Amino acid sequence: MMKRLIPTFNRILVQRVIQPAKTESGILLPEKASKLNSGKVIAVGPGSRDKDGKLIPVSVKEGDTVLLPEYGGTQVKLGEKEYHLFRDEDVLGTLHED
Repeated sequence: MMKRLIPTFNRILVQRVIQPAKTESGILLPEKASKLNSGKVIAVGPGSRDKDGKLIPVSVKEGDTVLLPEYGGTQVKLGEKEYHLFRDEDVLGTLHED
């Protein structure tokens, strides 16, 4: 049976992106090289409500690549895969390729 997690409120389910250990040309990168904390959005909740009850939608959508804080989030393991749950306001930004 496949498990699927659907976040509640303004939470976002993210799978962290593992940075490669070497470049395309085969040069090994040191572990201390600055690594970007990024992840791919797997699922999003419907959003939160303001004091008047109006729905405030989540600012990212499934499939987006986002910049994450170094610490925080809740680790979730579904089957063999690890994910993290973050609140919408914890996400630092969305990454776009030019």
